[in-house]
Amino acid sequence: MRVKRGNVARQKKKKVFKRTKGFRGAGKKLFKASANVRAIKAGVKAYRDRRKKKAEFRALWIQRLSAALTALGLSYSKFIGGLKKANIKLDRKILADLAVADSAVFAQIAAKVKG
Repeated sequence: MRVKRGNVARQKKKKVFKRTKGFRGAGKKLFKASANVRAIKAGVKAYRDRRKKKAEFRALWIQRLSAALTALGLSYSKFIGGLKKANIKLDRKILADLAVADSAVFAQIAAKVKG
């Protein structure tokens, strides 16, 4: 007796075609040649870029801090070193937000680090 896998094959394809919705041309229509490969590659790139996004945001925060500190006469590296010595545990995200939104508080923190 042979095994008929019509349902299984269809379900597998439907799953892939659902992931390739919005792709152009053969990337969404042809299962073997394109859609399956494109779906796998899209998943790989999404995984990679979720991590890359974190690095890009960190770079943005550092740029914002650096710009704000230059106006206060401090370098970024000396500021971060001073934060560690002063035992101030604020991350770059919070510091960058303070530099943009509440510059008076940020200036107080910078003065503590400087002194």
